Amino acid sequence: MARKVRIEFGGAFYHVINRGNYRSGIFRSEGARRSFRECLHQVCRSQEWRLHAWCLMGNHYHLLIETPQPNLVQGMKWVQSTFANRFNRFRKVNGHVFQGRYNAILLESDAVGPVCHYIHLNPVRGDLVQVAQLQEYPDCSFHQLWYPGLRWSFGDYETCIRAAGGFADIPRDRLRYRDFLTHLSGEKSAQNEMGFESMSHGWAMGSQDFKKEVLSNCQDEKLRRVVEAEASEMREPRWERGLAQALVWLGKNEADLAKGRKGEPWKVSLAYHLRERFLAPYRWMSRRLNMGESSSLLSLVSRHRRQQPHTDETWKILRNHEYLD
Repeated sequence: MARKVRIEFGGAFYHVINRGNYRSGIFRSEGARRSFRECLHQVCRSQEWRLHAWCLMGNHYHLLIETPQPNLVQGMKWVQSTFANRFNRFRKVNGHVFQGRYNAILLESDAVGPVCHYIHLNPVRGDLVQVAQLQEYPDCSFHQLWYPGLRWSFGDYETCIRAAGGFADIPRDRLRYRDFLTHLSGEKSAQNEMGFESMSHGWAMGSQDFKKEVLSNCQDEKLRRVVEAEASEMREPRWERGLAQALVWLGKNEADLAKGRKGEPWKVSLAYHLRERFLAPYRWMSRRLNMGESSSLLSLVSRHRRQQPHTDETWKILRNHEYLD
């Protein structure tokens, strides 16, 4: 069977879902959930995604992502492969972690709010928590909505609450939103009206006009080439800006990159930073940082990650500036 084509364009919304291989409980342990949260946090920052809703269940995840740039495939490929590698390495096993490719359902803007409600109610449908205590389920964006101090900078916490009746992001209306979810969880007719049954299936959710427009654009080969070229051109300047900024923070310059040894610790820390923050490719970093073969750089960065980089002075400098940026 041919692989499903991924439709990418700037400003797209996606409901992304995947399950553990053989429906296994890959998120049963806190370590696995924390690792996936870290991967999700990294990719949203590096790809400049807006995260409207997310939830981890025992054997699957739900994400509602907005991609200002056409980069869903690049980001999700990194998330799944990075999490799988960490999952297997921790357990000293090999094999597939997920059941296959993720499902990315394209959403019309009017569907974003209802899908947020659907995702927020996942722990309730799974009998993991009652709606009245939904805010205490930590692996769901509703938890962050309820406790603003836990929010991520790239998270959108207004769309869902606004779609429930024009509510505002204030304590009183957050309580009203939970009441709305309580009502929705017990009203099958309301769920059917929103399309809950079809939210995890198909290729798109929205009006027929929306689907026709998307299909029409996808058949336009010239448009597809323009989008692909635009995405490629947009990524490298971000890596260059990230490198230039990091060099300033470290008191280094291009001459230091050129004359320094390939495996100097500060360069390894810099490469680790660029990879974590921007998903910069190893091939590009090996050339720009004068660090030899990309495969060797991959080994150095992987070793650096395992050796707790937060104790490294170069990494501390970069990390501190990250928080101030």
